[in-house]
Amino acid sequence: MERLFPKRVADYQKNLSMYPRAIDYWAEIAGQLDRDIEFQLGGGLMIAETREHLEALHAKSAVENGCGIETSMLGATETLTIAPYLNADIVAGALYCPKEGKANPLTATNEVRRKAVASGARLIGDAHVTRVESAARGHLVESSRGTFRADRVVVAAGAGSGDILSTLGVEIPVAAEALHMNVTEATGTIMPHLVQHAELALTMKQLKTGQLLIGGGWPAGYSGELRTPEVLSDSLLGNLALARRLVPGVADLEVLRTWAGINTMVDLTSVLGEIDGLSGMFIAIPGDAGFTLAPYCARLVVEQMAGRSPDYPLEPFSPARFAHPLRGQNARQ
Repeated sequence: MERLFPKRVADYQKNLSMYPRAIDYWAEIAGQLDRDIEFQLGGGLMIAETREHLEALHAKSAVENGCGIETSMLGATETLTIAPYLNADIVAGALYCPKEGKANPLTATNEVRRKAVASGARLIGDAHVTRVESAARGHLVESSRGTFRADRVVVAAGAGSGDILSTLGVEIPVAAEALHMNVTEATGTIMPHLVQHAELALTMKQLKTGQLLIGGGWPAGYSGELRTPEVLSDSLLGNLALARRLVPGVADLEVLRTWAGINTMVDLTSVLGEIDGLSGMFIAIPGDAGFTLAPYCARLVVEQMAGRSPDYPLEPFSPARFAHPLRGQNARQ
């Protein structure tokens, strides 16, 4: 958590104790789906190269254990014993988290979508939301596919949530962070762990197909009026060079595909719950690790929408820390 935002550790800590619950919920979801989404808890390693890295990881471990996340420090020998695929010339040690996990994001997303439809959800694609209004007889959602009325509305549009909420007169400082990822050809088992670097932007994990996903936060660019994310060659080359330096065994693998996507940033903390002054209007924006937190965050908001008490307190994530709806704006009598 400290490698990208050293001054924002307190913000990250608000989310930390949510992670074990989020991982348990992913396990529950995986058990309910008909298709294997490659969910597994193989453990995670955050690699240190220097004394400074080790000191930072020691501090990180103390914070995480205090929030219910089991982590421990490994020396260089211990690290290389369980992860012999790492470059022995540069590894000084690692922070190990046994409950770090991974899933195939493409398979998981598609399977959750299929399950939702099979359970009765109605999905309307290619519907660009242009406006949301708070009306006396339910909220109105205007889109390119028509206008919809509902007693309860949840804005869960990721980086697009800020624009939608602004039509209600609610300002949430949502930012879109364009990042890129790579996937390699399939190979034999190289790494069972999720691997990260203590300071540099790198994450690596191997899918059950044998392919490796390589990323870690390298920036992507934008193109066109719609600001479509696009890959930057410097990020592509830098990311792969770093991966090869840490895990030499990937050097001969071909990269099959590189793509850019959007990570949603607010203040490194989730925004969850009902908007003060707008009954029936909810927000669901997970914290920085959106893929990990999203299902559990969604469940918490759904519990609140249904009038039940969520099993995790939502007060630290309330939209009230940002949202000040302009009374009467965009409301129909």
